[in-house]
Formats: sequence, C-alpha cells, structure tokens
Amino acid sequence: MRPVPQMRLHGKLEYGDRAAPLRTCVGCRVRTVSSELLRLVVVEGVIVPDLRRRLPGRGASLHPSLSCLDLAERRRAFPRAFRVAVPLDVSRVREHLEELHSERNG
Repeated sequence: MRPVPQMRLHGKLEYGDRAAPLRTCVGCRVRTVSSELLRLVVVEGVIVPDLRRRLPGRGASLHPSLSCLDLAERRRAFPRAFRVAVPLDVSRVREHLEELHSERNG
C-alpha cells in the first residue's frame, strides 16, 4: 500500500485528518508540524521550555534535541528569534533536553 502524500495548505501541513500549523526550528531551520517542536519563551532573561504552550510572550520553536540547541547557540539564533539585543541564558532548556535524553536512553 502506498503512503498518502502530504499536502501543504497555506503554511499548514495536512497531518492525519486535519491541517496542522508549521513552525521552523531555530536550530536546524527545518519547517515541521508545531506539535513535534518544543516551544520556548523568555522569562526575565532566561529561555524556558513552554511545555503546555500557554506562557505569554513571543515564542520560538526548537526540535527537542541537544544538536539543534547547539546549532541555535552557534548561529546566535535566540536573540534574533526573540527580538532582543541582550544575550540570553539557555541553561534551563539545556537541562530539560538533557533530562529528556537521559529518560529515553536509560
């Protein structure tokens, strides 16, 4: 049986029976369904993961992998994504991703 091709609908990807919003990972710059990405927001100069996707403020999306986090840091993508001129602390995001990685591997 052949897989059903995915169709794009004006910035959305048909995902299952319904269209889902697309977001771009700030690390690897790959566009994918927002449910596969981790939403990040800035709270008092610290980037924090928004697990419930409810925190106020400008959000940025990132694949939940340390490699994408490293790419985003190397590219200095976070100040651009959040439209701030000051350096941001990514330690909370790194801790969260390391915890996820350790749960999956052991």
